[in-house]
Amino acid sequence: MTHRRFAILKLATLGLSLSFAGLALAQEKFPSRPVTIVVPQAAGGANDAIARVVAQKLSEQWGQTVLVENRPGAGGNVGTAFAAKAKNDGYTLLVNADSAQVINPALYAKTGFDPVKDFDPIAPLAKAGYVLVANPSFPANNVAELVALAKSKPGAFSIASAGNGTLNHLIGEMLQKATDIQLQHIPYKAAAAAATDVVGGQVPLSVQSMPSSIAFIRAGKLKVLGVVNEKRLAALPDSPTIGETVPGFGATPWYGMFAPTGTPKNILLQIQNDVAKALDAKDAQDRLATLGCEPFKGTGDQLAQIVKSDLVRWAKLVKDSGAKID
Repeated sequence: MTHRRFAILKLATLGLSLSFAGLALAQEKFPSRPVTIVVPQAAGGANDAIARVVAQKLSEQWGQTVLVENRPGAGGNVGTAFAAKAKNDGYTLLVNADSAQVINPALYAKTGFDPVKDFDPIAPLAKAGYVLVANPSFPANNVAELVALAKSKPGAFSIASAGNGTLNHLIGEMLQKATDIQLQHIPYKAAAAAATDVVGGQVPLSVQSMPSSIAFIRAGKLKVLGVVNEKRLAALPDSPTIGETVPGFGATPWYGMFAPTGTPKNILLQIQNDVAKALDAKDAQDRLATLGCEPFKGTGDQLAQIVKSDLVRWAKLVKDSGAKID
């Protein structure tokens, strides 16, 4: 009888061990099918371009297809809210711009998501270059000349943005406040449309991301009056920052990867580590550099802290700008 009990106990222990082994094996196999990265902005912008660079490198590492799915609308709210409601198994991820993640909650009465409670931060991905650009025929060639010109004719010059409360709109408001000038804001539905009209001469000025403007800049169809970032951009080493003329001015937009809240921690950690490897790859770094962006490596915990601090900072800037969308 004792031998029989021992045999049963041994079999039960073996079964339990096999169960744990099977669970561990299942965890190790992530991902075992295609992964979707939701981008809540249209194709062709900075966030889309960054997501595609990272998606390609993750696909190479995982041996699985990594799809980039654009879900634009309401300044990024549509796609962000969609990702928040996705299954939290690691197979639907979000690559978001700081504008949608930390500015929209202050700007919109309803976003459809909570930027902290609805997401598990995975890792920051990149920092993007932003520039103040003008039509080549515009009289000013730098920020100092723009300030002098705008002060001589308050409200006479207009500045295009991707829409009320968007990042390039708020940066334009920050510039006006910092330099005590008045520009007429012309909101568009997308950054590309704003850039196109500046090229065409319908509007003289705009703040643009490098991915949406670099081709026009290289073709001589837009001129750079100043770089928004705190440091000069590697892609435009001869273009001074606005902060070199206006001390204390500067903003460096970031992009990060998130998962729906409740995603298993082992999967979050794996993706975080794999993203770090992706950003270490020279071809990924070179591709980001051509877009006027640079890798921004970090952990999920670091991204969480960035989100929390930026929510406070941008809430004040949105309030000061007077922008609000129902």
